[in-house]
Amino acid sequence: MKHRIVVLGAGYAGAFAAGNLARRLSPADTEITVVNAEPVFVERMRLHQLAAGQALTFRELADVFAGTEVRLRLARVTGVDPERRTVAVAGEDGADELVYDTLLYALGSSVAHHGVPGTAEYAFDVTGLSSALRLRERLAGLGEGGTVLIVGEGLTGIEAATEFAESRPDLSVALAARGELGAWLSPKARRHLRQAFNRLGITVHEHTGIEAVEPTRAIAADGTSIPADVTVWSAGFAVHPIAAAGGLEVAGTGQIVVDRTMRSVSHPDVYAAGDCAYAIGENGRPLPMSCATAGFTNMQATAAIIARLTGSEVPTTALKYHGNHISLGRRDAIFQMVDGDARSKSWYLGGRIAARLKTGVLTTAGWGIAHPTFGMPKRKRRLAATPDQAGVRVAA
Repeated sequence: MKHRIVVLGAGYAGAFAAGNLARRLSPADTEITVVNAEPVFVERMRLHQLAAGQALTFRELADVFAGTEVRLRLARVTGVDPERRTVAVAGEDGADELVYDTLLYALGSSVAHHGVPGTAEYAFDVTGLSSALRLRERLAGLGEGGTVLIVGEGLTGIEAATEFAESRPDLSVALAARGELGAWLSPKARRHLRQAFNRLGITVHEHTGIEAVEPTRAIAADGTSIPADVTVWSAGFAVHPIAAAGGLEVAGTGQIVVDRTMRSVSHPDVYAAGDCAYAIGENGRPLPMSCATAGFTNMQATAAIIARLTGSEVPTTALKYHGNHISLGRRDAIFQMVDGDARSKSWYLGGRIAARLKTGVLTTAGWGIAHPTFGMPKRKRRLAATPDQAGVRVAA
């Protein structure tokens, strides 16, 4: 009987992982199934562009995995039972249960409302395809002078604010930041960021926590009312409680607690990658939810799965950030180098060159997922007679 590998989620982590597994494991021994709710590969890092009204097309997953022998199941994951090694799914063809021998959990994250009143009812976000399309429709309906408030000074908030302001100069765009805008950046990069906001006419409300969202305004902690025909919530991410409900060991964030090889510490047949993995980086801190984390963790998880199934030594991949890349519209960006403790270095790259670099990164990531058979070895690795799922030695 073939070893059944089920990959949950086909975002940056899951899609890359499924392609790598298909490239390197023999189909004579393995059966790989990818479960995803959307029929397309959603480039999450471009969703603020989609919401801004730009013309984007996403690749059909059926085309992505064509010729790879990866099975695609379009359905929502509704539950995981790691004791029985099953996954419950629901799609247009009804509810079903998939059985696995190895599970790679890569369902990503969604917007975190933090219990703020009105966010679920009135706020928009760009964390998923459906929510980005909903925001796109709402922004398209705003006339000249319409007000847009982005809540959150992280990368998503900054990119959304600059994209909306550049694409729709007829709108009044503002951003509410709990602290100082770009506080984590180097002084020169921070000045570049402020200059970009000034150039685009974005109003910044610093040291302003939002404690309620209403249909046409947001209420700050000090009681100040900020006009907002549209409030875009980008104040953090949250994972789905499916993992916790299934009995997997999770952190306080709900993320699956994994070891250095991205294997669940409570269930050795389960691996996690991307935003849903509570993984510790080389600096001793939990990896943040980001596309870079999806890259690090999916490479480590797939390497570990392949090694354990083929009886090899498990390699370790680097879990270290080199910098933050922030788009400021289509013609400007910031690339901020960081040290081993994720603190900004004095050097940064800004302007059109940084924007071209960011475009190149996005294009390369999309191309890699669209061509999962690229570089496929002529001879794929066969599974060991008795794959070790308990404790193959890890390389130092």
